[in-house]
Parts: sequence; structure tokens; C-alpha cells
Amino acid sequence: MLFRCMGLAAIPAAAEWLKATERTKTKTKKKAGSLGRRFSMNKKLFTALVVILIFCGQSISQAQSGTKKRRPLPYEYGRVVIDNYSDKTQLAPVVFEHWIHRSKFTCRVCHVDIGFAMKAGGTDIKAADNARGFYCGTCHNGKMLVDGKALFAACSNKMAPGDAKRCERCHSLGKKVASDYDFFRFAKPLPKESYGNGIDWEKSEELGLINPVAHLEGVTPRNPLALQKDFALNPKVEGMPDIIFSHRKHTVWNGCELCHPEIFTGVKKGTSHYTMVDISQGKSCGACHTSVAFPLTDCQRCHSKPVMEMK
Repeated sequence: MLFRCMGLAAIPAAAEWLKATERTKTKTKKKAGSLGRRFSMNKKLFTALVVILIFCGQSISQAQSGTKKRRPLPYEYGRVVIDNYSDKTQLAPVVFEHWIHRSKFTCRVCHVDIGFAMKAGGTDIKAADNARGFYCGTCHNGKMLVDGKALFAACSNKMAPGDAKRCERCHSLGKKVASDYDFFRFAKPLPKESYGNGIDWEKSEELGLINPVAHLEGVTPRNPLALQKDFALNPKVEGMPDIIFSHRKHTVWNGCELCHPEIFTGVKKGTSHYTMVDISQGKSCGACHTSVAFPLTDCQRCHSKPVMEMK
């Protein structure tokens, strides 16, 4: 209709105009397609570069910080740093040395009778509690005798001249504070093992080289429960020796109450289910054997029953 209005003479020109328009559209489409493909390729390349940079950044960070923790030195193993309230009172965090305390007291005395949580920082200890004779103040009251000497008082409601030095006996992180006990002198006569503190605590107790106190007058409320039998646990990995769990060895230090019912809910063999992953995360056996008792790297201490060869 447009061409009729323009006349027949305009038809060739119109045709040429239409062809030019089509060529322009085609070029535009090709250019757009090329730009789209280029954008798509650039987007994919950008995404790939971002992913590579993220992994490189993680690798560099891991290389700097270490994906595997430094193995603690023998005198550091079991050390707990408590910093619930120290910073607010402008005191250094408390450094608790397990090796000193476990050489004098059983685990049950502290974690059952006195009531310390099994997880570092979980007890929410306050200076006022210690001053009233709870937690650290149960023993550190200036009166209890250990090795013939009175233990220094942990905390007091009123500060006296010289108390700052006494505070630093516990609030010692980052400070050079003299201790009454030297780890290497203490460990020298004791049986050795390869991991943890480098001390075979079990054998040291059996030989009478250490005599950890299992009863505190006015604190320990009961007599020990009847000793249960040892038993074997089958490993989940074929070829691994069976685990021999000794109730006798554990009850010397823990009694029954430290493990049951909080750590192991059931008291019947097979009731509690756990894996090495659970243990490595501090669950079940890992409540002790990742931080204080011999560590998981000492496989043969638990996997101790030889595998029977098939004939």
C-alpha cells in the first residue's frame, strides 16, 4: 500500500531500502550474538577466576595458619586456658595445668565431686565462687595440705598487700610465674609413653609412683561402686585389632559417675553408638582422649587385642 502511494518508480528504491535494512538487522544480530557470546565467555572466565582465587586464598591462609594443629609439648598437653571473666577485671587469663593436678587427685574428685565441667570454659567459674569454697576454692583455701604444704588460697573478697602476686599464680597467661612443680623433674622417674605428656599415668599409678587422692573429706559423698568387668568392642574397619575396654583402669581415675550417664548414656554394652569421627570431635571417648588422657594417635592403647589369622 505504501509503495502504491509512492508510485511504481519508487519500487526499486524501496526494494533496495528493504535489503539494506535487512543487512543492517543481520549485522546487528551478528554483532549482538558476538557480544553475547563474548559476555558469556567472559562471565565463565570471571567465575572460574573467582573460584581459583578463593581456593588459592584458602590454601595460602591454611599454609599460614596450618590445617594441622601443632603437637603440644609434653608439659603443655592438657593445659586449659580459662578466660570467662579475667579480661573484664584486667587480669591475665587463668592457666590450668592438668599434669600437676592429676598427679595429686583423680579425675572424679574434680569433675564429679567438685563439679568442674568437662569442656574448657564450661564451668563459668567466678572469683566469688572460689572465695566461698567452691570449684578451685575447694582445695585452694589456704588450709588444705598437699605434700605437707598448705595450698595457696585461690581468691578472696578483700585484697591485701601482696595479693597481686598470689593472683598471678593462676592468672599467668603470657607471664613468667614461678611454679612449685617442675614438669621435667616430676616426670623423670615415671614410666614413659610416646604421646600426650610422655608419661604412662596408668602404669605410674599401678607402681605406686603416684597416689592420686580419690576422696575429699566433706566433699566426696559416697563409697566407690562395684567394679565392672572388662569387655571387647569390635572395630568397624576390617583388620583392626579389637578394642579392649578396661573398667578397672578407668574407674581408678574416673569412677563410674564421670562417664555415666553424661558421656555414655547407656550402661549396657552396645547401647551407645559412636565413630572415630565422633571421638575426634570430643564426644564419647574423645571427652578425655583428645585433650588430657593419652591421645587418639596412640592407636594400640585401645586397639590392643590381636587379630586372629584365618587358616
